[in-house]
Amino acid sequence: MDLYQAEWCPHSHRVRQRLTELGVSVVLHQVAADPDDRPELDRIAGTTDIPLLVLDDGFPVCGADQIVEVLDRFAERDDAEEHRRKALEEVREFAELRAA
Repeated sequence: MDLYQAEWCPHSHRVRQRLTELGVSVVLHQVAADPDDRPELDRIAGTTDIPLLVLDDGFPVCGADQIVEVLDRFAERDDAEEHRRKALEEVREFAELRAA
């Protein structure tokens, strides 16, 4: 799977955290800061919004809520709770995002 994202994007962070909890590996693609400079995303999914996950079958899923819902088909790794706890300790903004 391929994840189009940016490190500064809290929604991308949420998806990356969930991927960690599930133990699912993806190829990360860093996108331009300006949505107008993301023609590849528009070609793939008809949007320049991130995060964008392209599934193995080529199907694009856009938006953190939708991506997390699709990812929930995977079982969590044994130490998922430890990863959640660590994320809440290390990334304060993540706690606020999870509460939203």
